[in-house]
Amino acid sequence: MTDADLIIILVVLSLHDGLRLGAMRLLTGAVQNGPGILWNGLVLILRSPLLLPDFYKAVLGYFQSPIIKRRADKFRSLKRGYYSFLLISGLYVLSFFLPLLVTDVAWYVRYEGQSYFPVVRSFAGYYVGNLINFKSTYFESDFGLLGDAPVRYRSLKKSFEAQNSGNKVVLAPYPYSPNESNLEEYEARPPHAPDKVHWFGTDDRGRDVFARMLYGFQISMTFALVVTFLSYLIGVSVGGYLGYYGGLFDIVVQRFVEIWSAIPFLFAVMIVVSIVKTNHMMVLLIFLLAAFGWMGMTYYIRGEFLREKAKDYVAAAISIGVKDTTIIFRHILPNALTPVISFMPFAIVGNISALVSLDFLGFGLPVPTPSWGELLNQGREYLKCYWLVFAPLGGLFATLMLVSFIGEAVREAFDPKQYSRLR
Repeated sequence: MTDADLIIILVVLSLHDGLRLGAMRLLTGAVQNGPGILWNGLVLILRSPLLLPDFYKAVLGYFQSPIIKRRADKFRSLKRGYYSFLLISGLYVLSFFLPLLVTDVAWYVRYEGQSYFPVVRSFAGYYVGNLINFKSTYFESDFGLLGDAPVRYRSLKKSFEAQNSGNKVVLAPYPYSPNESNLEEYEARPPHAPDKVHWFGTDDRGRDVFARMLYGFQISMTFALVVTFLSYLIGVSVGGYLGYYGGLFDIVVQRFVEIWSAIPFLFAVMIVVSIVKTNHMMVLLIFLLAAFGWMGMTYYIRGEFLREKAKDYVAAAISIGVKDTTIIFRHILPNALTPVISFMPFAIVGNISALVSLDFLGFGLPVPTPSWGELLNQGREYLKCYWLVFAPLGGLFATLMLVSFIGEAVREAFDPKQYSRLR
């Protein structure tokens, strides 16, 4: 594993403080949409390692160990899981450029000798428009049209072509946005079947299904990754303290965990979503799923800490007066991260499925957020519109299959029996 790999891992882990503060700003109204979470995380990357130095040193020490390098080589040798990881990672990174590639905003407009790049403003406005006050949209009056509404660039292109005046519009590769209604293109009522223009057809409001599928993938993956990270952060911390201190503290907290895990998750989410009215439902759902998703990892980490605490290196650290937090995070945690890494892909699968299920039941993300579960719900209402069922089911199946392949490869690569002398 190279130094560049370690830097990437540190950057990803450093996002947790940014996610936390970004969520707080969302709840207080300082940020108005989901991309603000990512922005806050990136701004705080350099600060985060200073807040939990022992934790980050433990993680870096873990990934620098020789056995982890052998496990990484083993993972690369498992082609199905490794190529699935490359594919899903590449698609996820590419999804952040969807506002450039799949959008109704034009790439380039030439009007009366002047050049404009509307997609650049739109792309910047999508991610940081609520943090920086600037004009991210062009209006009809900017290009000689009557009215003050935002420009519809496909119509503007047809108008320029009809005028034959030298003005020009270059559209995106797929010139449709996920929340844009296309009712004027059809005489019949929506949903409309797939054709050469709308590859996956349109939904019940005339919105392009292919665009909503792509944006839904980004939202589902981001949601699952954030929930998994937060739930594992809580589970690892609580489990580590339980296993290290033990005694009455261990007994009392375990009883609390048992009571908390007995609360029916679905009913709790339905009640909270029905009572709490917020414009930041994604943040609320993230914290709800994280609040109910950390208990399982707590037991695994507790068991690992109980085993490691009995070893000589822990006794030696205690005898020379090393602080408990240093022992927990720097010495024991690197030897207890195997179950975290092994189960993480399967936790991501579970969180994606949870979001799709909540959206299908109507307790998930608010409209008009692109969502696979919402498309499935439309397919239930329009049984003859096969594309509303096959498109989200196909995307969900492919995503879960790829992540499951990654999980199987990680579990095999991190199997301790392969590196044990007692087999």
